[in-house]
Order: sequence, then structure tokens, then C-alpha cells
Amino acid sequence: MQQLVSEESRIWIYQSNRELTQEEVQLIKAKGDAFVQQWKAHQKDLSAEFDVLYNLFIVLAVDENMIPASGCSIDESVAFIKSIESEFKIDLLDKLNLAYRSGNGNIQVDHMNEFMGKIKSGEINEETIVFNNLINTKKDLQLCWEVPAKESWHKQLLN
Repeated sequence: MQQLVSEESRIWIYQSNRELTQEEVQLIKAKGDAFVQQWKAHQKDLSAEFDVLYNLFIVLAVDENMIPASGCSIDESVAFIKSIESEFKIDLLDKLNLAYRSGNGNIQVDHMNEFMGKIKSGEINEETIVFNNLINTKKDLQLCWEVPAKESWHKQLLN
């Protein structure tokens, strides 16, 4: 991500159900940059940034040390994400799609049922690198977003 907001900035991660093409990433980034430029809370500009990581994850960050995001501004961001879903025919809001690195290091997205099947078969285990999209800060994005399943909420699925 860019360096427009502090490490303590609040983030939201929206994971696509499929890998985006380079062209889609460029278009989404342009739309995201335009969105954060006009994003406001109580008529005040939010200090925010937007990025697409690994052609799969949309990350929205707001520096709440400057101006906190309000309920209305968060609703506006979700509406923006829904517009991206519609335009690009992707699913960004289904939390049952789980991303992890397969044995060869490639990122894979499986629905929860498929993910659980791979746990049972041993293909996914406590050392499998997963993406913990429930993290809350930009600093967490750097430190504990890609972690072994045993260090994420995913560990509850392993039992």
C-alpha cells in the first residue's frame, strides 16, 4: 500500500472470489483512488488510501487519527465495493471464501466447504499460510495478514 496513512489506520480487506486481470486491477485502482479522493465523514475529507494486492484483495484504509470514519462513510464504502462487484462480476463480500497459499506457494481461494475438505485430506494444515482478512490496522497488514493457520482465526477450523 501507499504511504498516505499511518500504520494505525483502520483497514477493510475485501477478497475477490477470483483473480483479477491486470486490466481489471488498473480500472479498479483508478476507481478506488477516485473514491478515496472524495470520501468524507461529516463533510470532512477522510485521509484514506486504496490498493489491490495480489490481484485478489481490495484494501481500503482510513487514518482515523485525522478524522474517524462515520457510519455513513462506512456505508458509502460498502456501496462502492458493491458497485465494483457488480461492474466486474466478482464477489467481494462472501466471507465464506477463504484464501491461502497452496503447496507451491500460489494463492488459492476456496469456499469454506472445500477448504474444510482439504483440511480433512491433509492438504491444508496448521502450517498452511492463510490470509487473515479480519485484521484491523495497516500495521497488521504488514505483520499478521499472511500467517500460518495456527496463528489465525482459521485455527478453529483445524480441530
